[in-house]
Amino acid sequence: MRLNLEILESCYRAGAFPMADRYGGIQFYRSDPRAVLELGSLRVSKSLARVVRKGVYEVRIDRDFEGVIRACSRRPETWISEEIIRGFVALHERGKAHSVEAYRGDELVGGLYGVTLGGAFMGESMFARMRDASKVCFVYLVERLEERGYVLLDCQIQNDHLASLGVVEIPEREYLKRLGEALKLPRSFV
Repeated sequence: MRLNLEILESCYRAGAFPMADRYGGIQFYRSDPRAVLELGSLRVSKSLARVVRKGVYEVRIDRDFEGVIRACSRRPETWISEEIIRGFVALHERGKAHSVEAYRGDELVGGLYGVTLGGAFMGESMFARMRDASKVCFVYLVERLEERGYVLLDCQIQNDHLASLGVVEIPEREYLKRLGEALKLPRSFV
């Protein structure tokens, strides 16, 4: 399947997300249960709160979107192909994909990216080159979404890292209902 912006956006609106296989072929997936963070329920450990409070990292929005997605793709096994990178960069250029980035000086040391549609943020991936850098970005993301009236933070598939931050699983039917409501809301990430 060729990834174009219309397909990409319509799949997110239907609750699906793209992943490339090891040969670069792209498929769209849905997960049941779906991992979400209930806004207002973020768990921040004392040590992470200290890192945030001390300003160990400078956090920026959309300074180097492509750098974030490329850093997320640099893993032994990745679902982020060049075609996915191109698709998300194009979505970013249209204002529908954003990154939250952690810097030490001028060096990008952590970040995350995702898609925003209405009052929903669909998180895609995160990376860290320094301790807690991606977690600091996640804390900043949650604060931003809460300040701007977002109602859904989709994390797609649960893992231990996300669970430690308070991410829970809900049935897909509940996720799709909440996504439908969130898509009706006029919200701005930037």
